[in-house]
Amino acid sequence: MMITNPKRIGALALVAAFAIGACGGGGATTAPSDGAATDAPTSAPATDGGTATEAPGAVSGSILVAGSSTVEPISTGVAEALKATNPDFNYTITGEGTGDGFQRFCAGETDISDASRAIKAEGEADLCATNGVEYIELKVAIDGISVLTALANDAVTCVSFPDIYALVGPESTGFTNWNQAAEIATALGSSTAFPDADLSIFGPGEESGTFDSFVELVIEDAAEARSIPEEEWTTRPDYTASANDNAIIEGLSGSPTSFGWVGFAFYEENLDKVKALSISEEANGECVEPTAETIADNSYPISRDLYIYVNKAKAAENAAVAAYVDFYLADGTIDSVLETVPYVPLTPETLGESQAAWAAR
Repeated sequence: MMITNPKRIGALALVAAFAIGACGGGGATTAPSDGAATDAPTSAPATDGGTATEAPGAVSGSILVAGSSTVEPISTGVAEALKATNPDFNYTITGEGTGDGFQRFCAGETDISDASRAIKAEGEADLCATNGVEYIELKVAIDGISVLTALANDAVTCVSFPDIYALVGPESTGFTNWNQAAEIATALGSSTAFPDADLSIFGPGEESGTFDSFVELVIEDAAEARSIPEEEWTTRPDYTASANDNAIIEGLSGSPTSFGWVGFAFYEENLDKVKALSISEEANGECVEPTAETIADNSYPISRDLYIYVNKAKAAENAAVAAYVDFYLADGTIDSVLETVPYVPLTPETLGESQAAWAAR
């Protein structure tokens, strides 16, 4: 088996160890395939508490998962745990981005699509409908988007949504110094003092669900308040964009007065390279640091749900897909994966909703 994202090796090994005990990155994780799925029995999700459910036995066949690089480590951790007790179960999981993942999913190319936002009605859900792809939407975890800078940057500790818009919104194209954002921020009610320092911006590209969520949560309201045409409610185009979260981290750490954003998990993995800015939704409001606790209780303003989308026909035809999703949603599975992959677990009630949606297929 080859794991091409080295930052996940240690975490996945721990997840696999959990699975064995229970039964006793923007890259791809692949287990070698050895043929079609068998009609092996699957385990139904448990609903009576948070204790980890044993991985089912006699699962064989292959699954193909693509989409969000944010959700990829969760889906990979589940697959690793299932394979640890089912050597004939194989998987390929890639993290090319939520948007690109939906394009493949709605073309019928993949079994499951990882997503760090809900599917869009135009260009995605309508494509699935055109191609006859019926799906089930399942929430699996919660994530926060961390707004980051370099460890050396002591001039800024908190920014508000208006400040972020002033730095990276559509009106900021061409700004190369933090203090150039002051005029727009002030017009939006902010009194933040921006440093006289070079501004280097790194973040995900338009193929990323993290990009979409960032625009929707942070940029759109300020753009509307500034009377920007709706088709221009997006970020400035002149920043260093990458589908590789690790490349974003490297860019941020390499520029002493950088600015950028990634999913919370990638920030947590790189505390020795970058630091998070606290965030206020309102101008001059209370600053909230991104932590598992503030994301879980929704006090951190840039939080979002994470999903998997399952092709209903492929789940019916391929027992390996059904067994994988059964195990994914079983009580305790996601919580065990999240012990080594730093996202926030769903509440039991929300997980129960996902379990019920899957059971009703």
